[in-house]
Amino acid sequence: MHYDSVTGLIEEARFVASPNCDLRPQGTSIDTLIIHSISLPPGKFGGRGIEQLFSNSLNPDEHPYYREIQGLKVSSHLLIRRHGELVQFVPLHHRAWHAGRSFCDGRTCVNDFSIGLELEGADDIPFDGAQYESLALLTRTVRQFYPAIAPQRIYGHSDIAPGRKTDPGPLFDWKRYLNGCT
Repeated sequence: MHYDSVTGLIEEARFVASPNCDLRPQGTSIDTLIIHSISLPPGKFGGRGIEQLFSNSLNPDEHPYYREIQGLKVSSHLLIRRHGELVQFVPLHHRAWHAGRSFCDGRTCVNDFSIGLELEGADDIPFDGAQYESLALLTRTVRQFYPAIAPQRIYGHSDIAPGRKTDPGPLFDWKRYLNGCT
């Protein structure tokens, strides 16, 4: 996998620009990786909902759940689809709006110092093997350019927003993932 440090893009990823990002605060070191999961509509895979949500083009008339999340301004750096396809929304050196109200290692404003990776998934459905392979390879690539992201600096969204978030969920195999990316 190839990373262009000038553009902040993973070359193998399809790029869909999200407006839900901005510059990181001056002098901020990227030292944390946050693993998320998402499916839109909930429990459904393969549709355009995630890309539409992150690009502010979600049509609230397409599904009743979309009315509930209408107007959200969120993004992630990358999404890993069920079969391993990478979709990038925000350059890695920019701040994606993925963590929300959260707390990590004594710090708030987790978006400032982290990279957010989404897996297309749900808490009650196992992830696909191709996703673990893509996630591990992506993590190794990211860590080459951001060496401060040690294995102990990789968290689930549920770890940094307990009680508010549950992703990547109880079926995410942390051991399989971490063994693949070291």
